[in-house]
Amino acid sequence: MNAALLVIFFFLLLCIWLGLQARKGKDMSMEQWSVGGRGFGSLLIFFLLAGEMFTTYTFLGASGGAYRAGMPPALYAFNCFYFVIAYWLLPPVWKYAKQNKVLSQSDFYEKKYNSQALGILVGIISVVAVIPYLVMQLKGLGIIVSEASYGSISPNLAIVVGMIAITIYVTVSGMHGAAWTAIIKDILILGVVIIMGCYFPFHYYGGFQPMFEAIHTAKSEFLIFPKQGLSISWFVSATIMTALAFYMFPHMMAGIFSAKSGKSLRVNAGIMPIYQIIIVFSLLIVFSAVTEVPDLKGADTDLALFKMAKLSFDPWFVGLIGAAGAMAALIPSSLVLTATSTILSNNIYKAWKPHTTDQQLAKLTKRLVPVIALVTLFFTFNGGDSILTLYLMSYSFMVQLFPALFFSLWKRNPVTVQGAFAGMIVGSIIVVYSTITETTLATLFPSLPNAIKDLDVGLAVLIINIVVTIGVSAVTRKSVTRVEEDAELISSLK
Repeated sequence: MNAALLVIFFFLLLCIWLGLQARKGKDMSMEQWSVGGRGFGSLLIFFLLAGEMFTTYTFLGASGGAYRAGMPPALYAFNCFYFVIAYWLLPPVWKYAKQNKVLSQSDFYEKKYNSQALGILVGIISVVAVIPYLVMQLKGLGIIVSEASYGSISPNLAIVVGMIAITIYVTVSGMHGAAWTAIIKDILILGVVIIMGCYFPFHYYGGFQPMFEAIHTAKSEFLIFPKQGLSISWFVSATIMTALAFYMFPHMMAGIFSAKSGKSLRVNAGIMPIYQIIIVFSLLIVFSAVTEVPDLKGADTDLALFKMAKLSFDPWFVGLIGAAGAMAALIPSSLVLTATSTILSNNIYKAWKPHTTDQQLAKLTKRLVPVIALVTLFFTFNGGDSILTLYLMSYSFMVQLFPALFFSLWKRNPVTVQGAFAGMIVGSIIVVYSTITETTLATLFPSLPNAIKDLDVGLAVLIINIVVTIGVSAVTRKSVTRVEEDAELISSLK
């Protein structure tokens, strides 16, 4: 067994131990298990929410995209909209959840619109969206561990072992297990990425400026936005779409509900941009690979970071990098398992069996964790999409939930239950169609200017969703008003 593999196994066991320790002294009621008893302070919320931004996509998808296409995917990783939205949106969401004992994302919509059916629809959309998100994490986990272990472990074996690990501690500790392991994950990622981001440019180029000069000489178009394709209009629209979708994911909602106060969420929104320093250094690693390992093609471009690491460091340090990458998959996956099992039990099963007791519901929620894990493993081993495609498809689904949530926070909500239903269904159908057929604005309207053709299709679908939501709401609100007026008239004539 090589040194890299030993390091990876050590951190895997550490994750399991921390996850199991997290439940000590807690009764693990439904509220404790699913949202941490709503007792996480600013520090834990920081690690939970900020750390969720750095997954296998940071190690593979973002770095591979930057290697292939240069500056556009690199800058895409720096999304300031996340934090603006978090500052204004999360505290009122948390306040309502606290006052109404909301446990899941579906709960929020169900209680806001007083519609169990809407809660079920949101639950279905969420589960459909997080499966490809989980698949993305597990595919990334397999690639990372296999590369970092120098091929000692196959990707499939790494995926199975990792899923067993998180299933164990999520079943036992729920949200508490995810929070505790997030701390060690973020510290480890921060350390190895900063070391590599500084070492590579100076070791191979003599500094940051010489590195960028060498890249410009080798690939003059690498550091600028192209006029079409991944252009500035693509960049702006894609960053807006992903920022609006980010907090719609069920596991992000669960993280928000676990906060001790709305103030802690606002504080985190203010300091989280600092955390993006990790992305700066991860991209410096990839930029340094452009001329040092210049011949990567296809799927191998996602391995640029690891190619540089194996070229430059001893196996034990490559093991540290692999452990950091593996944990970047495991912790978000544990949050997703917690949130998804809560939705399936609390919002879908309970709708079918309304007399289920809280104790029975808590047991069912924990038993669903390995079931979801097995389903995800099936899709992981029988799916073939790239990491970036899976990532964007999940976000395109989840952003369809944004209009109904956003308008529900207004003092006078202009959206009716029927409008929310229509917007979500129409938006989701278009996302499925566009994903299967690979439809974009460019394929639909080839004669339009590039600035419009390059807009992210997910944002275009969101605009359609909003129009449908508001339009159907206006019609159904008038119908409801007429019915109420007729009822009042009949009542006065009696």
